[in-house]
Amino acid sequence: MCYDSVPCAWAMETASLSDSKSFPGRSKPARQSARQGFVPAEAAREAEAAKTPGLPARMAAAAIVSDVVQGGHRLDECFSPNAVPNRLTGMDARDVALTRSIATVALRRLGVIRHALGELLEKGLPRQAGRLEYTLIGAAAQLLFLDAADHAAIDLAVRATKLEPKTGPYANMVNGVLRNLLRRRDEFLELAAGGEHDTPPWLAQRWRKHYGEEAARAISAMHMQEPPLDLTVKSDAQEWAQTLDGVVLPTGSVRLKAHTPIPELSGYRDGEWWVQDAAAALPARLLATKPEERVLDMCAAPGGKTAQLLMTRAHVVALDRSAERLKLLSANLSRLDLRADVAVGDATGYQAQPFDAILIDAPCSATGTARRHPDVPWTKKPGDIETLAALQAKMLARAALLTKAGGRIVYCTCSLEPEEGEHQIAAFLRRNPDFRREPVTVDEGIPAEFISKDGDLRTLPCFWPNEDARLAGIDGFFAARLVRGA
Repeated sequence: MCYDSVPCAWAMETASLSDSKSFPGRSKPARQSARQGFVPAEAAREAEAAKTPGLPARMAAAAIVSDVVQGGHRLDECFSPNAVPNRLTGMDARDVALTRSIATVALRRLGVIRHALGELLEKGLPRQAGRLEYTLIGAAAQLLFLDAADHAAIDLAVRATKLEPKTGPYANMVNGVLRNLLRRRDEFLELAAGGEHDTPPWLAQRWRKHYGEEAARAISAMHMQEPPLDLTVKSDAQEWAQTLDGVVLPTGSVRLKAHTPIPELSGYRDGEWWVQDAAAALPARLLATKPEERVLDMCAAPGGKTAQLLMTRAHVVALDRSAERLKLLSANLSRLDLRADVAVGDATGYQAQPFDAILIDAPCSATGTARRHPDVPWTKKPGDIETLAALQAKMLARAALLTKAGGRIVYCTCSLEPEEGEHQIAAFLRRNPDFRREPVTVDEGIPAEFISKDGDLRTLPCFWPNEDARLAGIDGFFAARLVRGA
């Protein structure tokens, strides 16, 4: 999926502590600061922080949450070795893991954390308070949702506050706010139940409109859970489930019960499987490619769907506009001992001989993956959906030109928004009378609850409930299969 290949106008829908009407007089932090590297004074602060165990991870987490919310960076990109700015320089693996844990939970629970801090900061944040808001958010995430020592979370937040000149004068305030948060922890945890406060209002309203009140609540609740680890396996799924302590899902994916580091799992180095959410594994199956067919995988990186297509012995062209992401695809395929023709290019203008089949994993708002990517709800705004829908329409139009008579297209997005799914296909069929929808059926191994009234694939995060949270849920996905007349 390549939704990050398109520039989006990133923005917050819900107000932050620094720009809410509840906190007058606080100016927004400059967005440029999140994009710049460390200045000498900051490097000195980092060196001082390194002397205190656990402090670098807390400071890095606060900085990364700021980079995501204020700068529009993707959370995963912040943990890339090539991240700019790189907040993890000099940190060991344990501190990096702690940083990721704090930042992930802070973003997943950002709504209720901001509400709690708003209750405790009666006069709001002071002017020009630097990264004070994000230091408080990171500490609150630990006190409310992480198994961290309370005294350590508070003490290290105070130390981080003292290290930054702009926040130093407010160290006592930070101490008081966090101790009051601790006293009222049960109250705020009760408020957090269900996840409604952690879904931006504009998204919650959309989901209520399109899926109903009950489903909208269930989606928000599932987004508050840790995501499972799903695998697509080359061979016997039942055998791999037994080997890796997992279960075989109704669609054939293997879901693991524990989160062991991926490279340490049996079969990884031998290329026997790859990580792929169970919903993401379905669109390539719907394409039903045959040996020797010419297949185009639009927006192919990082390569999970490409690997599925190659397993059918089809001749696959893996297209993506990002050369860097295609390097990742090539590395993934190399581990799996699979080969594709890799092409760098813009899918909306790609030219080639017609294909038997085309898979479009289109750039989208990715709102169906908020459980896996908790930054998504806080870095998207309604206007992004309209912009992305226009791009998706162009990709579908190009795919139509590249499809042989009698050939087929599977279009998919990991979005819950109908403009990027159902509405997109309806508009395409109106514009292209030589194409028809080929409905998805249960005979293809697709659960009936995944099939819409129009015969398209539609999964919601709240599908597959399970008493064991490790085995529950699935990414929100849409897919439709289109066939060109002979």
